[in-house]
Amino acid sequence: MTEYDQAKPVHAGPEDGWHGVVTPSSHFKPESGRYHLYIGYFCPFAHRVNLVRVLKGLDSAIDISVVKAYPKGEKGWSFPGANGPDDTYEGSTPDKLFGSKYLHEVYFRADKNYKGKYSVPVLWDIKEDTIVNNESLEMLRWFQTGFNDILPEGSPERNLTLYPEHLRAKIDEVSKWLTRDLNSGVYKAGFARDQASYEKGVIPVFSALNQLEQLIHKNSGPYVLGKELTELDILAYATAIRFDVVYVQHFKCNLGTIRGNYPVIHEWLKNLYWNVKGFRETTNFKHIKENVSTDPDYSKQEDRELLT
Repeated sequence: MTEYDQAKPVHAGPEDGWHGVVTPSSHFKPESGRYHLYIGYFCPFAHRVNLVRVLKGLDSAIDISVVKAYPKGEKGWSFPGANGPDDTYEGSTPDKLFGSKYLHEVYFRADKNYKGKYSVPVLWDIKEDTIVNNESLEMLRWFQTGFNDILPEGSPERNLTLYPEHLRAKIDEVSKWLTRDLNSGVYKAGFARDQASYEKGVIPVFSALNQLEQLIHKNSGPYVLGKELTELDILAYATAIRFDVVYVQHFKCNLGTIRGNYPVIHEWLKNLYWNVKGFRETTNFKHIKENVSTDPDYSKQEDRELLT
């Protein structure tokens, strides 16, 4: 798990991303309405941050703009209307701050010489007119506490932490293989250019699923480490909810399915989706599926059947 460092430069130059931290002691102080989050519902990395935003009750304090799930193209992710008035896409939104056609325009507002990727999520500071952060693991960590001063004292949202002190060592231990072998592993397998690379990539994916299955079972649920919701649930959910729907078929992670081969993970996943506020609300199967395929028969399949 990436630990944020407040001493690190927010943005070291055109080759670097943004690493700002919202906290009362930083340049970026917690204020309602000051920040805006750019996401794509298709993206598991953006999903992490949006999910914590909702779990922490920051929906009204931090508004979102949602890029279209496709097509990405040479110009990167676009907003509805980029290709004319008929260019609409259900669930996406205009760029609510600047009316941009493409996400890269937002990046260039912060650094006109930027040479990195135009990825989501992006947290924008309206007051300072710049990007705060575009690293999902960093935001996942400090979103948990950074905005506590604007939340009601004593509220469940303010008190929520997904990185409690007594579980930190275990979270750090598990997150290493979870992010490496599952979160990133599906992409290593899916984008492999030859059989050897594919086999090297896909085996760790299912090794991670095996470990996750055993871990949830050992701790007796309902969450990965037992009774407390932690960062591990966020990290695992964003990949697991996409696994049978996208990664099995389109990323060729087809040595098994969660629904058919991992009963403990399946029950854990169903509980989060149906019973824990924020998980279902931030999951958009249309965007997840149409990011990899716009085939009508594929995109119309009923995904909730996977969660019964």
